[in-house]
Amino acid sequence: MEQGAKKIYLCGPIMDADSAGAEDWRARARQRLAGRFVLLDPLRRSFRDREIDSANEIVEFDLQDVRDADLLLVNYAKPSIGTAMEVFYASHDLGKFVINFAPFSFAECSPWMVKFCTKILPSLEEALAYIERHFA
Repeated sequence: MEQGAKKIYLCGPIMDADSAGAEDWRARARQRLAGRFVLLDPLRRSFRDREIDSANEIVEFDLQDVRDADLLLVNYAKPSIGTAMEVFYASHDLGKFVINFAPFSFAECSPWMVKFCTKILPSLEEALAYIERHFA
């Protein structure tokens, strides 16, 4: 890993996504970007959703990852309150670069996602290529 490698937070639905929806795209991002970027994947922690004592930990650890990241890679395949809050926090409060990929047209994105994402692309592959081109 290069000294000073950029950190990327892998942001997207977890709680209301099936395991493939939460894990597959993150695994593909890790395979493609590993060695050139530090990837902050919230799935590396094992908490159980909907337990009060771990709910606060989940949010705090995720917010720390957002603070530590140089940019966010966001899967906007489906609405997620956690994803939306992380995007808003990263962009509005911290001024982070936010790259969003969504499997539908720009016009179908929430105006909030449009406002608070720096770049919106139609696929994970295009988002990864964008990151490689501009941040490697």
